[in-house]
Amino acid sequence: MSQGMDTDNESQITLTRTIGAHVSDVFAAWTDPALIEQWEADEAEFDAFEGGQYRFVTFAEDDDEADHEVSGEVLTFVEDQRLVLSWIHKDEDEDSELIFVLDIAFKAVGEDSTIITLIERGLPHADAQTRIFSMEAWSAALEELAELME
Repeated sequence: MSQGMDTDNESQITLTRTIGAHVSDVFAAWTDPALIEQWEADEAEFDAFEGGQYRFVTFAEDDDEADHEVSGEVLTFVEDQRLVLSWIHKDEDEDSELIFVLDIAFKAVGEDSTIITLIERGLPHADAQTRIFSMEAWSAALEELAELME
């Protein structure tokens, strides 16, 4: 299990992670709502085809906080190889949105390992802290995925 991070430019972050599981199982963990709910969101809807829609909700831990919801369109769907999603996060006040593209490549390494390359692009980070937050959030998500799969 290895992990790498790259800060390509102000509006792109690349993370690479090797997960000890078959590529089709890892791909399913990104596209099957029942599996998504085990590592990424509390509630998931996912149309597993190009042009489909998805929605992920993570429930707030405190009563005074809003749930975290992202949604978007499946821009590219190549089974066991690549998934590209528009990623739209509405702020709590619903007046503003953060929009970027999440590009995930899956590469089989033998029978029981998969290299995931996750690229978040199109979201200009206002400062180093927002870049670090984004990198840490994706890194933690990939760690959750690895724990589920391995």
